Amino acid sequence: MMEHKPLVLTLVFFLLISHLAWAEAQTPMEIDSVTDDTSSETVEAIPFDPFDDDLEDPFEQEQTDDEVFRTVADPIAGFNRVMFTFNDKMYFWVLKPAAIGFRTVVPTPVRVSVKNFFYNLLMPVRFVNCLLQGKGKAAGGELGRFFINTTVGMMGFLDPAEQFPELNPPTEDFGQTLGYYSVGNGIYIVWPFFGPSTLRDTVGTIGDWAMNPVSFMQLVNVDAGALTSGTTNVAVYGVRTVNDTTFRIGDYETLKNAALDPYEMMRNAYIQNRISKIAE
Repeated sequence: MMEHKPLVLTLVFFLLISHLAWAEAQTPMEIDSVTDDTSSETVEAIPFDPFDDDLEDPFEQEQTDDEVFRTVADPIAGFNRVMFTFNDKMYFWVLKPAAIGFRTVVPTPVRVSVKNFFYNLLMPVRFVNCLLQGKGKAAGGELGRFFINTTVGMMGFLDPAEQFPELNPPTEDFGQTLGYYSVGNGIYIVWPFFGPSTLRDTVGTIGDWAMNPVSFMQLVNVDAGALTSGTTNVAVYGVRTVNDTTFRIGDYETLKNAALDPYEMMRNAYIQNRISKIAE
């Protein structure tokens, strides 16, 4: 037995050294594993707080759009809803039947020519607002379009300038000009006959009316016979409205039938449209 004792001690010593070397080699992996587990547990231990403003919100854009709509105050919603109902009845009882009759009697090329004429006639409104917004290129485009359509286009009844993109800048009005200079919407208003608007756009409409060539002649008291009469202004507005409606019959009905609340739908659609126009 004593003869084998040195051999046994040598074997035990060798196994001990091997175990220590193996344990030392494995220790970093165990530490990394523990660290990873701890890190994982730390992340999981933080509860999700939906009220934490520092967390990324996947619905942030949708909330921003909704907030945009709410920035337009509607303190006279009762009055606005009454006016919305009134305009709705006027559309179905008067405007739509008149537009259908006009479309039946007047051929499409003639109606397109009438639309072109009125668009060309209102060039001063768009031109002045382009200048007020510092959009020189757009103002030049309006002048070029007016010159070509008034001459080659036979007083604007034809639209040869349509084929030149640089002569077709986005339309500008005084309400957009006020928005360009950061004037707020003010309250939301629905006007009888004229439809949805805001306090800012109402002021803008008055400015556009003053720059309308027919209205301008009446404002400066130019003696031009029937062209300066209030009756002529109403007749011109009526013909233009009925003619334009012939190209949009069915659009309002589709939007209204798809909305749970047509009043809110029209308000939001109007505000969104105005925001996009000011941003152009």
